[in-house]
Amino acid sequence: MAEEKSFHMAPDEFRRRGHEMVDWIADYHARIESFPVLSQVEPGQMRNALPATPPQQGESFEAIMADVEKIILPGVTHWQSPNFFAFFPSNGSGPGMLGDMLSSGFDVQGMLWATSPACTELETHVLDWVVGMLGLPDKFLSSRTGGGVIQDTASSASLCALLAARERATNFSTNQQGCNGKLIAYTSSQAHSSIEKAAQIAGIGRDNLRLIDVDENFAMRSHALAQQIEKDRRAGLVPCFVCATVGTTSSNAIDPVVEIGRICLQNNIWLHVDAAMSGTAALCPEFRHIHNGLEFADSYCFNPHKWMFTNFDCDCFYVADRNALIRTLSVVPEYLRNKATETGAVIDYRDWQIPLGRRFRSLKLWFVIRHYGAEGLQYHIRQHVALAQEFAQWVRENPCFELAAPAPLNLVCFRFQGADEANQKIMDRLNRSGDLYLTHTKLNNRLTLRFCVGQTNTKRQHVERAWRRIQEEATKLESEKPQES
Repeated sequence: MAEEKSFHMAPDEFRRRGHEMVDWIADYHARIESFPVLSQVEPGQMRNALPATPPQQGESFEAIMADVEKIILPGVTHWQSPNFFAFFPSNGSGPGMLGDMLSSGFDVQGMLWATSPACTELETHVLDWVVGMLGLPDKFLSSRTGGGVIQDTASSASLCALLAARERATNFSTNQQGCNGKLIAYTSSQAHSSIEKAAQIAGIGRDNLRLIDVDENFAMRSHALAQQIEKDRRAGLVPCFVCATVGTTSSNAIDPVVEIGRICLQNNIWLHVDAAMSGTAALCPEFRHIHNGLEFADSYCFNPHKWMFTNFDCDCFYVADRNALIRTLSVVPEYLRNKATETGAVIDYRDWQIPLGRRFRSLKLWFVIRHYGAEGLQYHIRQHVALAQEFAQWVRENPCFELAAPAPLNLVCFRFQGADEANQKIMDRLNRSGDLYLTHTKLNNRLTLRFCVGQTNTKRQHVERAWRRIQEEATKLESEKPQES
């Protein structure tokens, strides 16, 4: 009697295909510089290459991988290219990928301690490690009143912080009754857009989010914050949340957290510190000054998936008072009740985040830390900062260019000495060339080019080549100007 077809991939085939996939990924990284950094496809091009309907019969692994090469690869923007200088990095690594592979192999759903104790306890332990590695205040340790949890991104961390701030300010009544329109949140005009989205989702409302003016270095003006808080209190409103940024997305500006923290302490306002990209720099003792003032913070986050070689997604979110967060987010239906939870001796991370389900994210962070060690991570952070500082010096020395903002770490904001249109053209031409990828922002209402050094394999030769190409396009643009008669 013929054996019934299961349609599953047999263990032996999985082993063979798994080896092939690892080989393909390793080869991809070896040849990544042969691809244009920014995908050159047109909108809809990829979808037009795909069948209109799914297959009725299963297809071979060879056929799937052939389409990866033919259809998928041209539509990929290569974030792991050493010539990627856009946005902030998302710098993966071999250890991170292997840890992520193991997480997929276990495929646990770690919503409760009971649903996979290793998923919870490794996360708690690794995040305690990170407190020491970054020199964060001890109040963020799980052995104290606070603790850490891995969120997907800083956007989710900021939302959780805002929700906890909202509940604390209303004696935990808003979850039950809803917002009354009097709660006010504050951040700088340079803060990440996720704070605005969080205000929308949390029911604070965009009209009740105050965007505080910044100084000449694009950092929040603490006195303007204090004045706005006092003005709102006099109007009968309830200030509840301040987000300070350590390394803004536009220019890497660092808000004066010490001054902001004192204001929050005096006014009993929740202080959240968003250090999504720049927080990783604190692995190096010489950069830990960026965290001055964290002793005042109620919550803090940074993204190892940006600059700590941990594959996306991985945000480390810390709170000083875990009970405030748990009271805000905990909902306990009957089907989730269990003996371990009822003992009070375990952490259930479902109460520390918006979704119920959660992946075994800590494995990849654990692999990265154990592979590199603090020494290896510090080495690469220092290299990236040094390369960015050298790039900034090249900009200073070239009379055709100017720095648009201070460059404290690994982001350089600069402009060609011309109109916005000229800078846009330079960026567009560079990106179309495929040689490198830059993005822009606006500072003082002027289009500004951003050059961020942080990809895993970026070396001096890549930064030198990028600067050479930037100058070439600027020179070409100048030569195209009509000659005066």
